[in-house]
Amino acid sequence: MPLHILIPKKEVFDQSANEFIEIKETDLVLEHSLLSISKWESKWHRPYLSKDEKTSEQAMDYIRCMTLNKSLDGNVYRGLTRSNLEAIAEYIKDPMTATTFGDRPRKPSREVVTSELIYYWMTALNIPFEPCQKWHINKLMTLIEVASIKNAPPKKMSKADIMRRNHALNAQRRAKHHSSG
Repeated sequence: MPLHILIPKKEVFDQSANEFIEIKETDLVLEHSLLSISKWESKWHRPYLSKDEKTSEQAMDYIRCMTLNKSLDGNVYRGLTRSNLEAIAEYIKDPMTATTFGDRPRKPSREVVTSELIYYWMTALNIPFEPCQKWHINKLMTLIEVASIKNAPPKKMSKADIMRRNHALNAQRRAKHHSSG
């Protein structure tokens, strides 16, 4: 689901050209997707989903990579308001799904997640690139996690669990057959 941001009409001063630039009111349509991340990583040669801070130039460039509008005046991004940027940040954080994983302990992964790794996961789990690469990335990552869980082999029972289960089964059988052992 894309995000629509209304950039108001305004005039901004371009210091490098020493002139005022008029920005027309624009409905900026953005998509936080695997495709957007892939475009950004191709340019910056670093993983977008890392915890490393991005420069303001990198953050603004990601907004450009998210943009679905065709033939847009590049100056329109200068018209983004603080409110627009907050709305974009909230959109990026939104899980976009009702699926939760409860209090399941998660081991922190040391694996560097890049767009190519996500495409690999999609291939391995038979998740089609179209249309999923255009889904909100948080929704896609949830689908990948669900598919991984559902495709995982059943966990082996611990020895203690096996002994508890066998003890309970033996108790049931003794009660059913009125036996003491």
